[in-house]
This record gives sequence, C-alpha cells and structure tokens, in this order.
Amino acid sequence: MAATTTRPLPLLLLLLLPPLLLLLLSFHAAAAASAAEEFPRDGRVIELDESSFEAALGAIDYLFVDFYAPWCGHCKRLAPELDEAAPVLAGLSEPIIVAKVNADKYRKLGSKYGVDGFPTLMLFIHGVPIEYTGSRKADSLVRNLNKFVAPDVSILESDSAIKSFVENAGTSFPMFIGFGVNESLIAGYGGKYKKRAWFAVAKDFSEDFMVTYDFDKVPALVSLHPKYKEQSVFYGPFEGSFLEDFIRQSLLPLTVPINTETLKMLDDDDRKVVLAILEDDSDETSSQLVKVLRSAANANRDLVFGYVGIKQWDEFVETFDISKSSQLPKLIVWDRNEEYEVVEGSEKLEEGDQASQISQFLEGYRAGRTTKKKVSGPSFMGFLNSLVSLNSLYILICVFALLGVMIYFTGQDDTPQF
Repeated sequence: MAATTTRPLPLLLLLLLPPLLLLLLSFHAAAAASAAEEFPRDGRVIELDESSFEAALGAIDYLFVDFYAPWCGHCKRLAPELDEAAPVLAGLSEPIIVAKVNADKYRKLGSKYGVDGFPTLMLFIHGVPIEYTGSRKADSLVRNLNKFVAPDVSILESDSAIKSFVENAGTSFPMFIGFGVNESLIAGYGGKYKKRAWFAVAKDFSEDFMVTYDFDKVPALVSLHPKYKEQSVFYGPFEGSFLEDFIRQSLLPLTVPINTETLKMLDDDDRKVVLAILEDDSDETSSQLVKVLRSAANANRDLVFGYVGIKQWDEFVETFDISKSSQLPKLIVWDRNEEYEVVEGSEKLEEGDQASQISQFLEGYRAGRTTKKKVSGPSFMGFLNSLVSLNSLYILICVFALLGVMIYFTGQDDTPQF
C-alpha cells in the first residue's frame, strides 16, 4: 500500500492568508458599524422589515416597535402620536428609537413575537421584548416608556435632586421616596414594581422636605400620588412583609375612580373593593363624599375604596342591579369578579353624617351582616376582567351572528325538496 504524503500549502497562499483574515475581520467590523449607522437616530419613525429587524435589535439598545396593518383604523390613528413622541423619545438620556413593522405583510415576524392583533406595541430592551399596553397618546407614551428605561431606584443626593426627580416623574405613576432608608431595603421592590411606580432613596435632604412630605422622623418611606394629590408615610417595620404590603397597597390611590384604566390596575390587587355608586361622580356632593371615603380608606388598608357615577359608566353600574331610577348613593363590597355583598341596614347613604354611616357599613361588613349577590350578565363580567374594548365585543357578536346565518342557510340547502 502506497504511503500518502501531505503536500505543503503553496508559499503564496501562506503569505496571503494573514492579510485575507485581516481583510475579512475589518469587513465584518465595517458591516456591523454600517448596520448601526443605517438606522437614523434623529427622531424619525423607522420602517423595518424581515431583513432589517434583527440588525435593528442588535444596533439599538431601546427599540419601541409598532406592529401594524395598513388597513387597521386604530393603527392609522396611532401613527401621528408615534410621529410626535419619536423625537422626544430619541432625545432622552437613554434614547428610545421608534420603529414600525407591517405585520400583515411580514407575518412570520409578527408570529415570532406573538402578534395577534393590530396595533401591537413592544419595547425591546437589549433585544428582549416587553409588550406595551399603556396609553397611546404621545405625551403618555413618553412618560410611560421613560419609566421602562429608568433605573430601578434613583439615588438623590440633594434637595434639588429630589425636586427634579418628582418633577421628571410626572403624574402617571405613584412614587416612593425613602428618606434615611437603606437602599438595599427597597432595591428589590424597585425592580419588581418597575412598571407601576417610581422608586428613589434620598440620602441628603433638608428639614423643609420633612415638612413638605409630612414626616417627622427617619427612616421613612413616603408614598406620593401626584395625580390624585395623595401622600402617606410608612415608618416601619421594614422587616418581613410589612414593607411590601405598604408598597402594594399604595400602588393604588386611597380612593379609586372606577373606569377601564383603573380596572386594569385592580387586576394585580387581591383586596375586595368597597364601591360607592353615585349619580354623577363629578358633582360637588360626590366630591365631598369621596373625601369622607378617603379617610375611611386610610384606616382600612385591607380594602380598596372606589367610586363610580352611573352618569359616567352606566353599563358597569347596571351589573349591580342599579339603574338610573335607584336611590343613590349606595355602598357595596365587590370581589372584583362575579359577586358582591350588600350590608343589611346600610344599603343607602342618607344625607347628614355620612362618615358615621360609612363606619356602620364597614362594621356590618366585618361582622358578616351581609347578603351576597351575583352580578348580572356574566358575559359582561368577562368583559370587565379581560378589558376587551366594546368595539372588539361588537365584532365578536357580528362574527357569531354571521356564523349563525351561515349555519342556518347550510341547513336549508340540505333540506330535501319535495
């Protein structure tokens, strides 16, 4: 058997191999650089497709993507809001670039990220997607998305830093500021509740801020709800579950105006709701009652206190067997699902000392002097729990009606003719 011999590489190839490798590496680096540069950072909304999407994820740390369809009416209304928000988002200290993808055309891309409706909005943080379900108005988009890229807990070293933090946080989210609180105590909660609140630790502050936020000793954790002009103070204990209980209960205002947005907030809260049903929640009489409810809520943190006007949301109110002809205001305790309780002898709030009446209502509830009832229209409760829009509900009804008509006529075609 003849022995095989290995022929050496030609000398010319050996000489050319190192420069060829360098050339390939430089080409790869140039391609990566050009990929990063091909996406504008000047505040324009960029259009992506299947060939450019992955490159954008690699080049842009914070990418906000609108998965849309050209025929979608909601998408068309969203477009000018994105155009308005894009330059502001691009100018943040942590820039967020706004992009859009025609997911009706590039269905494989939409399917990869679970897009099953239009528009679907997602924020990609270093390539990791987070679905965005907040308000789609330009100013709210800026505030909400800025929250996503902010640090879990901000460290404030001076009075001016505290003031700037509060001003920049806006009014969309509650705030928790620890005065003299060890950062490590709230760092975990800053990450856990990042999407729902701002967190900060003030390491240096004057007595003026103790007066402003109404605390007289440290450590103290101050909860602020600028939108509802509410604040409260937690002095401890900071061990065990006490701190998180305070944070969870303070994510909601003391008195919650019930609407489609606040119902979403209730999804993550397991407390029952003391619900005041009013004729008009915007009139002066109702405003006075809400103030009384707020005092009761402060003393009964194991319950959520909410209010709703039949004038503002009659479809919701009617599920509790209350109509415009009912005597109002009324108090009930709602489990946020299919049941509610009426306290015997405290079904209606009369004029006069309503604080005492609310106290009697709570006393009766805690003593078990209640009658349990089912909400009317379970399908509507499904709407409340999933918060599907009425438009989507109407579409589903139309689809089922169309299917019924098709089944009917199919049956007619199969009927024997005589």
